Amino acid sequence: MVEDIKDIKDIKVPIKLRIKAWWNGYDLEDVKARLRELRDHETSLSTLKASPKGTEPDVSSLPWDKIRMEMTQLIWGEGYCGPGGKDHIISMCKLLTMNSEMSALIIGAGLGGPARVLAEEFGVWITAYELSEELATQGMKISNDKGFGSKAIIRPFDPTQENPFDRHYDRAFSKEALYCYPDKVKIIKDVFDTLKHGALFLITDYTLTDISSLENKDVQKWLKQEPSPPYPVTTDNMKTTLEKAGFILRVNEDVSKEYVELIEHSWAKAATVAEHLAAKGEEGTKAIKSLMKEAEFWALRAKLLKEGHIHVWRFLANKPNEKIR
Repeated sequence: MVEDIKDIKDIKVPIKLRIKAWWNGYDLEDVKARLRELRDHETSLSTLKASPKGTEPDVSSLPWDKIRMEMTQLIWGEGYCGPGGKDHIISMCKLLTMNSEMSALIIGAGLGGPARVLAEEFGVWITAYELSEELATQGMKISNDKGFGSKAIIRPFDPTQENPFDRHYDRAFSKEALYCYPDKVKIIKDVFDTLKHGALFLITDYTLTDISSLENKDVQKWLKQEPSPPYPVTTDNMKTTLEKAGFILRVNEDVSKEYVELIEHSWAKAATVAEHLAAKGEEGTKAIKSLMKEAEFWALRAKLLKEGHIHVWRFLANKPNEKIR
């Protein structure tokens, strides 16, 4: 029973319930109203079922500021700003068959977690490129701090450069990054040109089911929340662009279900994270607000994946060996 509540504004919603509400897409004021209703009818909190939210607030992008970088790592793990920790990266990248004599290019370095894992696990020499200067700067700092300053290099990236890469690589990896590039043809051709003959390029990326997906209001909301304007395309478009660049596709599969499981597994600990932050006073309150926004952001992605408006697709592309004349 909820007691001594005189007004909705005075209702204090427990942290765990707040996180659950955010994750399932409920409005906090609706939760408070239901709590008051439960108080009036002397109903147990365990029967609470919040009402779906009504009017959507204005949607704005989520920049990569210091507090967001801290919150994402609390959820995904140190050095990560999205799904897939150390074990997942190692398992997935076994397809690349790397060793310590190889060099590898990463597109979409984030905070450098995957780059450092590949350098440590396979001994490969990594140069990772990141569109966000904030992420690249912090990612390189973490590499230096962990002793990977020369083995897992994180650099800011300008994809408009005529020849953006300064050497040839044995392998390439892009983890949910290509959808952020407006010119898919250029970035994929640039990767093709910088790879050695016989090289492999592993990609996971967000793709649209079809062009009409862009008309979906939830898809539009997701795109508006990205820190920089994204440019997702259909799976068929990605396949065609890779093949036109000269790649031969070895793997072409939908991994959306696996990806949703990664999201849900990581966010299952959000309530514990929020409770820990709540004990830090004003600083913790600011962090919880950032965590709330991040939860809403990923809840929306998971919803779109479950409903089939977007997918996470995996490609393994091979640059053929040079023909003997």
